[in-house]
Amino acid sequence: MKYMMAIYETDADFNARAGEKKEMFWGAWRAYHNAMVDAGVLVDGNALQLPSTGTTVRLKGGKRHVQDGPYSDTKEQLGGYIVLELPSLDAALDWAARCPAAATGRWRSGRSSRCKWRMCTERSMR
Repeated sequence: MKYMMAIYETDADFNARAGEKKEMFWGAWRAYHNAMVDAGVLVDGNALQLPSTGTTVRLKGGKRHVQDGPYSDTKEQLGGYIVLELPSLDAALDWAARCPAAATGRWRSGRSSRCKWRMCTERSMR
């Protein structure tokens, strides 16, 4: 079964991508990526550009409204995604716990706001 991990990052995480901590930031992600490749579970994934590069499109009254930058001012923004092929939800949760973004996670309503898993069966991903 395929599992998708939506990775949420704070401004500090986005800044670490290019700041003085970039070697540590990308080193952790390289190790995580290599572990997924070596285990043969990685299907797809990618990091997203900074939230300020995004564009939001809404339809109101039949008219398209376009806004540059992030839709809302929140503490976390979607930073990327990973799709894994795994035998069970337990295996997916094990990989989520190893995600570098989980180490700096914040908790809301008893759920991690850093590594959120959405279960996607092959049928729902078509």
